Amino acid sequence: MTSKEQYEQWVKKVTEPEVKKQLEAMKGDDKAIENAFYKYLEFGTAGLRGELGAGTNCLNVYTIRKVTQGIADCMKQSGLKTAAISYDSRINSDVFAAETAKVFAANGIKAYLTKELMPTPYLSFIVRHFKADIGVMITASHNPAKYNGYKVYGSDGCQLTDARANEMIGYIDNVDPFKVTTAAIDSYVKSGKIEYVGDDIAEYYLSEVMHRAVGNAEGLKIAYSPLNGTGYKLVPEILRRMKAETLDIVKEQGYPDGRFETCSYPNPEKPEALKLGLRLAREKEADILIATDPDADRMGIAVRHNGDYTLMTGNEVGVLLTDYVFSKKKENGTLPENPVLVKTIVSTALAAEVAREYDADVRDVLTGFKYIGDVIGKLEAKGEADRFVLGFEESYGYLSGSYVRDKDAVVASMLTASMTAHYKKQGKTLVDRITEIYEKYGYYEHKLKSYEYAGAEGNAKMKKILSDLRNNLPEKIGGMKVTDTVDYMTQTRFDLPKSNVLSFKLDNGCSLIVRPSGTEPLIKVYFTAAKTREENAALFAEMNAYADSVLKA
Repeated sequence: MTSKEQYEQWVKKVTEPEVKKQLEAMKGDDKAIENAFYKYLEFGTAGLRGELGAGTNCLNVYTIRKVTQGIADCMKQSGLKTAAISYDSRINSDVFAAETAKVFAANGIKAYLTKELMPTPYLSFIVRHFKADIGVMITASHNPAKYNGYKVYGSDGCQLTDARANEMIGYIDNVDPFKVTTAAIDSYVKSGKIEYVGDDIAEYYLSEVMHRAVGNAEGLKIAYSPLNGTGYKLVPEILRRMKAETLDIVKEQGYPDGRFETCSYPNPEKPEALKLGLRLAREKEADILIATDPDADRMGIAVRHNGDYTLMTGNEVGVLLTDYVFSKKKENGTLPENPVLVKTIVSTALAAEVAREYDADVRDVLTGFKYIGDVIGKLEAKGEADRFVLGFEESYGYLSGSYVRDKDAVVASMLTASMTAHYKKQGKTLVDRITEIYEKYGYYEHKLKSYEYAGAEGNAKMKKILSDLRNNLPEKIGGMKVTDTVDYMTQTRFDLPKSNVLSFKLDNGCSLIVRPSGTEPLIKVYFTAAKTREENAALFAEMNAYADSVLKA
């Protein structure tokens, strides 16, 4: 069926007023119709993510019904009976969460639904708490306001494995969204098929987070921004329990708002998202600015140093947390034998150097926190979950403890606050400490560049570019010789699943990793250089020029 035929079918069958209005708005716009209907929104290992709007390739109540019905059909085939559901602050997140719960309930699957928006790690927690068979989080994480998404979790509280996601795809593909019917949500609540999650569960979650504390935040002045997202309650609460001296919250970003009017890209990795936070931090002379993304699984910071604020990268915070948590646990006598650090292949090798000072078992996994969660699950199966000390990815995601199986900005905020207070008592900042680490191990520097391929045409171009690169592997990048190439689609050297990732190590210690985003129309390139600052700048320029020549659309 062509895009235009799909459009005409939707015009005839859609009854939801908002979607009808969106269909009417694209009438006669062939390009808009093509982009909205050229494919079905793809269900991958992270679930769904796409722009809000009418069409098979967008997020709306019909695509939500389609995927949920498919998952329900798959669950029934396997005898699975319960689901846990939460949502973030995005436009229609509450609507999509309710719709998801209703479809499950209509299929005889009990749904535990949060009464209000909650962080993604909290969804992981309630899946484990209620021993639910499936978890669904309505979120598009840190993407701009026009996006929303649907993340699916297994009974372990970890995002679905590739095999499980692939199993569900067949069921989802067979669903006609216009044949999915449900009753009013109140009727399901009354019958017990939908149960709202009580406030007491949030307290259980917070107590588990506090159990991972290795110090306190006494004497620390904190500025905090939830970037209009789900961190607005739990992060301030945990920082208060850590006894921070002062806690000031960015007023304009202090409450949920899916329009994200103060920052078009609510991502704490981006300096522009922290502008209001930095203004408040300067006004209050805070020691640190902490910001969490809309679903509160990522955390970014800026540290007061020499009278101004220094933004720290995800790799730097990962190294600092490795150094701090391992050392404090050793000091407190709580560091387990054979402690485990887990990081993704695109995250800095410097953390491994630090962790090995504590005889740590360092595990490298594919990009995506579910692979870190999988390592925790395997340790738990052997009765060794306590060996897991810390997991992180360079994209500002951190976890300490096995109470959830996803990155958690609540525990990350807590540990970062106590770490900052710890060094403040010594007259140091986190900038001072990372400088000491660089002096000991070498100056590791990393850069990330993304290339965007929007729409149907862009999607085809992205696939061709990656295929061409895979079939024409470089022997040199700039003036640097490639000494080792790993294609994670075909490699057998590491015990890792197949993944659309290419890694190139160069003869002077540099590296370059290329991978498509699993959730956005992007190819991401990770550059690493480990010389002096001046030498690194020249090396980055060479690698960047190569990436531009191969990947620019």
